[in-house]
Amino acid sequence: MSTALRTESFARPRIGWGFVVLYAAAYVGTWLALLTPIMVTLALRLQELAPNNAANAVSLVLSVGALFALFGNPICGWLSDRTASAWGMRRPWLVGGALGGFAALWLVATAPSVGWVLVGWCLVQLSFNAVLAPLAALLPDQVPLSRRGTVAGFLSVTTCIGQMAGTGLTNLVSGSTTAMFLVPGAVGVAAILVLALMLPDRHLEPSEKQPLNWRHLLRAVWINPFHHPDFAFVWAGRFFLMLGMAFLLAYQPFYLMSQLGVPARALPDYVFQSTVVQGITFFIVGVTSGKLSDLTGRRKPFAIGAAALYGLGALIVAFAHSFPVFFFGMALTGIGMGTYLAVDLALVTDVLPDKENDAAKDLGVFNMASTLPQIVAPATAAVILGMSGGNYAAIFVTIAVVGGLSALVIVPVKGAR
Repeated sequence: MSTALRTESFARPRIGWGFVVLYAAAYVGTWLALLTPIMVTLALRLQELAPNNAANAVSLVLSVGALFALFGNPICGWLSDRTASAWGMRRPWLVGGALGGFAALWLVATAPSVGWVLVGWCLVQLSFNAVLAPLAALLPDQVPLSRRGTVAGFLSVTTCIGQMAGTGLTNLVSGSTTAMFLVPGAVGVAAILVLALMLPDRHLEPSEKQPLNWRHLLRAVWINPFHHPDFAFVWAGRFFLMLGMAFLLAYQPFYLMSQLGVPARALPDYVFQSTVVQGITFFIVGVTSGKLSDLTGRRKPFAIGAAALYGLGALIVAFAHSFPVFFFGMALTGIGMGTYLAVDLALVTDVLPDKENDAAKDLGVFNMASTLPQIVAPATAAVILGMSGGNYAAIFVTIAVVGGLSALVIVPVKGAR
């Protein structure tokens, strides 16, 4: 029998839609608190502190912060898997990470210098990644295999909802930079705390607790791909697709100006329209494809087709010479990304190396596939642009290539259908 179909030895509570709503709301809250500064407020804060060097300051803060996210997620997941407390395994990390993240956002909002913004943002990334690791582990902890695709479908759209909600809240309090940090943060933290309060958490008995052997800390950020090839293939699929997404988010504005002649003053409107087109298609397919994967009992065909469609959409954008073609290509990328993210989270829980003892740690390693592209994309894009003479269409051709790679690496997975 495949590992995906084995019954885990721990008993799960019977979950209803109330839990699913709270679970999805906590994810929205986490993205609301974490992504709003990246999209809007960090740039404004650094512009206030270093008006003549804001762009370089933003790059520094985001790059160093991404390193804390890269390693903080799996390490906090590793610790969560070994937490034997009266509060449970996941609840202490949800509460501690949320409250710590809000305090760190306050530090960023009131920091007197770029250096203190850097310190605060690293703490923000560490704290909210301490939330994300146990949040991801709740899927195999709480949700039976037959419903994981459906629940993962709802979780896949939380990023878009968090981004849109963050933009809306910052507009409401745009008169105060401090409020633009703290209001989205407070709403997000409240959603996490509500889930933590209502969560039927797993409890690890002290006798079952694995030792905290710090000499083996490296294992918290590493899973041997030769011993666990299915996990490695699914990890690679997420990495390639998120690399494409990192390229798209960072370089879409430059493409619009250079390829389609959008003037700088009109750029925010076109980026907003593109985001709406992509977001609507993302949302529609995200909540349906996960359910379909449960009904059919298959994950791989959805993931492979979605990655290929994402690459096709990027290729259409690369050679677009009109806005209708551009928006059509962006709609296809939304369909591809929405379907992929709805299914691959369920897919990876099917092939986790150790669902019972290391679920949060292993999913933390999986989340590194989403964080690492934020570091790789800028350096890779510089090489691509240098080789193509500054042609931003080459970036979208690259997105198409990595989309194809994301599809290909799912094919050899054997532990799930």
